[in-house]
Amino acid sequence: MSDAVQDERRIPVGISACLTGEEVRYNGGHKRSRYCLEVLGERFAFEPFCPELEAGLGVPREPIRLVGVEGEAPRVVGTRNPEMDVTERLSTVSREFIARHRHLRGFILMKGSPSCGLERVKVYRPDNGMPSHSDAGAFVRELRRHFPELPLEEEARMNDAVLRENFITRVYAYDDWLRRVAAEPSYHELLQFHSRQKYLLMAHDVEAYRALGRYLAESSKRPLEASMAHYLERFMAALSTPATRKTHANALMHVFGYLKTALDGETKQDLLAAIDDYRRGHVHLAVPIRLLNHYLKRYGSDYIRAQTYLDPHPYELGLRNTL
Repeated sequence: MSDAVQDERRIPVGISACLTGEEVRYNGGHKRSRYCLEVLGERFAFEPFCPELEAGLGVPREPIRLVGVEGEAPRVVGTRNPEMDVTERLSTVSREFIARHRHLRGFILMKGSPSCGLERVKVYRPDNGMPSHSDAGAFVRELRRHFPELPLEEEARMNDAVLRENFITRVYAYDDWLRRVAAEPSYHELLQFHSRQKYLLMAHDVEAYRALGRYLAESSKRPLEASMAHYLERFMAALSTPATRKTHANALMHVFGYLKTALDGETKQDLLAAIDDYRRGHVHLAVPIRLLNHYLKRYGSDYIRAQTYLDPHPYELGLRNTL
């Protein structure tokens, strides 16, 4: 495959610049992620960003931290010089970045960073300098405020197989939305999206799946833009809930239902046993999925074969071999 073709197939994802090996940390170092660059880099076209560098703090620089009281948005100030308040500068460069990067399908963040930390970033009390509570980094708060549908994850949290698969699933689902719904908005495309995402949505949040189905039944009575915005918000929120063995097993059984009349008794028992083995934790998700795909290629309808649940991300990433 040529480099041009490979680049065309990769999808744009933002990443904290230090994770790509850029020496942009406060001490002039980096936190290069081999997994991001050597594995995900085959599928994602990374676009690095360091809000602290963009805000003009320089390298090396005085460390910054979050300061405030619980219930209020923390300020971002110098660790040694609290008079150095960069809250507004970080907010401005973050909003400018978002305005230029609405094409992104996700963002991978640096753990613990006062700008890029996804969660559990220490917030220090302004009176005595002691840790008080935790919050998200300043850049992350702007992403959530102005780009709430964008899938976010910390690089360190992707050591967890469930969180890793969940993030990448959301990235590809959002890519599907941007390419096929947002690019050519229509009620037809919105309904088609829901149709092919049905069992993926069910595996993550069955109540959201039902609620969105009811919502779409009446969607043509509402303005298209409002229907799309409501649907996307609820859909991406639902996918952010990691699927479990129980919810996966439920979705697998629904997919199996499309084969019941086409298979002989022994084959059906083999499939049911594979699903039950997965539910009990004896095999990985890839086992029942591979079996279902095998028979769906022969006997499944176009509708069930089009379900993204059966192939939500590149098989080569091996994500379902660890679930």
